[in-house]
Formats: sequence, C-alpha cells, structure tokens
Amino acid sequence: MQLIRLLFASALLLWLVPAHADQASAERLTGLLQKAETLTGRFSQLSLDGTGTQLQETSGEMALQRPGKFRWHTDEPMEQLLVSDGKKVWLYDPDLEQVTIQTLDRRLTHTPALLLSGDVSAISENFEVSHQEAGEVVDFTLKPKAKDTLFDSLRLSFRGGVINDMQMIDGVGQRTNILFQNVRLNEPLKPDLFTFEIPEGTDVISE
Repeated sequence: MQLIRLLFASALLLWLVPAHADQASAERLTGLLQKAETLTGRFSQLSLDGTGTQLQETSGEMALQRPGKFRWHTDEPMEQLLVSDGKKVWLYDPDLEQVTIQTLDRRLTHTPALLLSGDVSAISENFEVSHQEAGEVVDFTLKPKAKDTLFDSLRLSFRGGVINDMQMIDGVGQRTNILFQNVRLNEPLKPDLFTFEIPEGTDVISE
C-alpha cells in the first residue's frame, strides 16, 4: 500500500542557497521530526501524473503519534479513512463498504508516513539527505539508498520549525502534493483515534 504520497512546489526554491548534503542535514531533519511526539491538523492533497496533469485533489484531517500511529481521514466525496495503531493498518472505504487490513511496514523507504510518526533515528542509514534554507523555511530532500523503494525523491519542508508540506515523486514521475494547515504539535490525543472498529456488514480484505 502506498501511504501518504506527496508533492508541493514553491517559488522560494529559486532563491535558496546551494544544498548541503551531509550527515548534519540528516541530524537536523531528525531533530525537527523527533520534537513532534504528536501532530494534528488539516491537509490538502494534489496528485499529478508524469506530464503534470491533475489526477486527484482531496482534503481532510490527520493525526499522528509516535511510535508509528496515524489517522488520515479524507473528506467526502472521496471519503477514505487510513488508521494505524503502530502494528496494523486499516484502509476503510465507506462507499464500497470495504476495509483492507495489513501489517505496518516499518521501513522508512516503504512507508513515508513513518517519517512523521515513526522512529526516524535511522534516516541517515536509509537516505541521502540535503537541505536548503530561505529565512524561516528549510527544505530537506531525501533520496533512498536502496533500490526497492516506494519513491525516488521525497521533500519535507518546515516553516518556523513546523512541518509545512511534503512532496514525493515515484519511479514513473507521478507526484502527490500535501500541504499541511493549522498544524498543532504535542497536544494530548485520545487512544481510540488510532484504532478501528469494523462496521457491521463491511467486507474485510487481509493482506
């Protein structure tokens, strides 16, 4: 399952200083991610094909908590709910009355959601990391070291030390943009946010 596929482009990139690709970039990114034990907010997501043609546009709410827990609720008319308790992942489609259940893949290169909610101490082992800065905006570009990965390039952008947007480009050039809004860090979250009770009559697919 492809979890959280991302892209956001900014004109500020034209004015950034040359990228720094080294261990210090990975350590800085790790520090920014680790300071958010929980994270909530809204998102808007845009998917594009390799030619730049829009494939899909959605919005919704998300909540994340370390280690490995997340809830990603896409609004109607394309409603879906993606939930992980750190061990399993449920993908629920209310229109189809269907839920898919699978074990959470904890590899950072296979599950980008874990870059926001999982153990990020091994970022430098999994990625080549570079960063660029412009004022309070810092962009990190991650390129997987392994070949068998979900994406070819992933960008995380922070504004004032808080995640602002993410971008991912896959092997065929498809891109998905996610812009985060009203982001709140380290607020207490209810445990039941990260569990899923299967509605009666729902078809269950286990992978």
